[in-house]
Amino acid sequence: MGMSETQSPTAPSESTAPHSRPQSIAALMLGAIGVVYGDIGTSPLYALKECFSGTHPLPPDAEHVFGVLSLVFWSVTIVVSFKYTMLMMRADNRGQGGSLALLALVDGITRNTWLAPVVTVLGIFAAALFYGDSMITPAISVLSAVEGLEVALPGLTQFIIPITVAILVFLFAIQASGTARVARVFAPIMVVWFLVLAVTGVLNIMQAPQVLAALNPIYAVRFFINDGLYAFLALGSVVLALTGAEALYADMSHFGCKPVRRSWFMFVAPALIINYFGQGALLLNNPAAAKNPFFEMVPQWAALPMVVLAACATVIASQAVISGAFSMTRQAMQLGFLPRMSTIHTSETEEGQIYIPFVNWTLLVSVLVLVLGFQSSSQLAAAYGVAVTGTMTIDTLLLSIVIFMLWRWSLWQGLLVVGGLLAVDLAFFAANITKVMHGGWFPLAIGITAFILLVTWKKGRALLAARLREESLPVETFLKSVGTSVTRVPGTAIFMTGGSDGVPHALLHNLKHNKVLHERVVFLTVVIDDIPHVDVANRVSVQHLGRRFYRVILHFGYLDDTDVPVALKLAQSMGLELNDMDTSYFLGRETLIPSVRPGMALWRESLFAWMSRSATSAMDFFKLPVNRVVELGTQVEI
Repeated sequence: MGMSETQSPTAPSESTAPHSRPQSIAALMLGAIGVVYGDIGTSPLYALKECFSGTHPLPPDAEHVFGVLSLVFWSVTIVVSFKYTMLMMRADNRGQGGSLALLALVDGITRNTWLAPVVTVLGIFAAALFYGDSMITPAISVLSAVEGLEVALPGLTQFIIPITVAILVFLFAIQASGTARVARVFAPIMVVWFLVLAVTGVLNIMQAPQVLAALNPIYAVRFFINDGLYAFLALGSVVLALTGAEALYADMSHFGCKPVRRSWFMFVAPALIINYFGQGALLLNNPAAAKNPFFEMVPQWAALPMVVLAACATVIASQAVISGAFSMTRQAMQLGFLPRMSTIHTSETEEGQIYIPFVNWTLLVSVLVLVLGFQSSSQLAAAYGVAVTGTMTIDTLLLSIVIFMLWRWSLWQGLLVVGGLLAVDLAFFAANITKVMHGGWFPLAIGITAFILLVTWKKGRALLAARLREESLPVETFLKSVGTSVTRVPGTAIFMTGGSDGVPHALLHNLKHNKVLHERVVFLTVVIDDIPHVDVANRVSVQHLGRRFYRVILHFGYLDDTDVPVALKLAQSMGLELNDMDTSYFLGRETLIPSVRPGMALWRESLFAWMSRSATSAMDFFKLPVNRVVELGTQVEI
């Protein structure tokens, strides 16, 4: 299917949440706490732990505790509070956020400029890196929570891996049933989680209140002056406090800007910062707690309940990432970057709740490989961060285009903000590149693989469309040649075609072999616009070609449900007679033959052919009635 011209991008807005029914700000804030903040909310489990006992451990003395805490506080302030919460959430694409939504927005700004191909590559690679992140997050989150048994019940240490595997298998197994019921308990659990983070933090800060001095950025500066290389390497662990920041932007459509922002500034951010400083206070009094400061913060009697609560919170964090992978894949399919995959709607009322079996089981296998291969959250932390910081850097580059070309900031304002954010992002990215040999290669490998698949499918579809256009017959020529000599039989034939001009190949094949035409013939093209939703009023356009031939174009947004029979009912008010019982859908199925013709490398053409064979049929994707579909095959060299 083709993709239409981008409609004009939205200006920055505070109220771009597409809610069909009004909800109170408080209710939306509660929902955001349960869905949006799971990933970043579980970072205290391992962020400070990795700074003082990870790949490049720092001595847990006062100087380094103050330096790391200052880095954590100001990193969260600059990256999460300022960049994502205050700036990125203004760069919405009609209320939608995330890498592909940002790509669609920026693509509309840069179309027909030299920036267009650069923007496309950056946006696709950011989306590709997300898949690496979505594999590591469930593994490190659940594993770090279960590792609390080392503190709560040391005798069960050997069961940490089996328990983690069991939780993850259960989590992925329930995806097919939908998450609507589970989601209702997410918010209360996460509220309890953040309250516990704050309370345990306060109790420990009271034992060493001097730790609050780390709010002063001078300690972060002094850390870099005195330690240099070690301070730089520490950024690779400090970034763990930022993982999940992109969720604020990606999930903004579910709740709106104001609820997400308010829940961050009024509840989530204070709880996180208080807990980090509580862990720092604990280390000032007990440096030996550096092995697992989060669980050492609580009394021994509370350690096991904390493990259970942490496990619940990490399951919620993992659920959010898995759902995000489903949503990202769906957007990629709609925008033409991935082949059609079987997609199951798990809710009759919430369109965004979907389940994609292939993605689900691929993620499960990858997550289990990570857990069994790395064996500990510290080893996994070495692999974490590369994908996250890569995505953050790309987000800043795309945001700079919005700042200069859409918002029209002055040159000095834009350079000050973009330059500062890029300096921070690149510092984090450079520090994490040092992890490549320690496991950071994994998310990079996943990202590169996903990127190759995304761009190969997009390019292959463009080549295929070009080849089919070369062999297409103009409609005017066809109608003249048909005349009155061809027998017309009762009923309606709908020929689906990716192009909005020319005669579909399936029609020519049908006419060649069956020697008849239906009473009404419809050339149907489905166009996925690079906006989230298309209004019903703009869904259908009908063109009368003469001799009872029609061209119908259906427009969907990349988050709309592509139900073709339902959409076609709208065409009846435009003079197109359709009766479900005498309507047949004709689909062309192309057998792709890799060739030496200019286009793509032979191995990419073979990859595209394999992806095409593996794609879910158009019949399932467009929800066509099974007993009304006819498929006609043809061979095409690409």
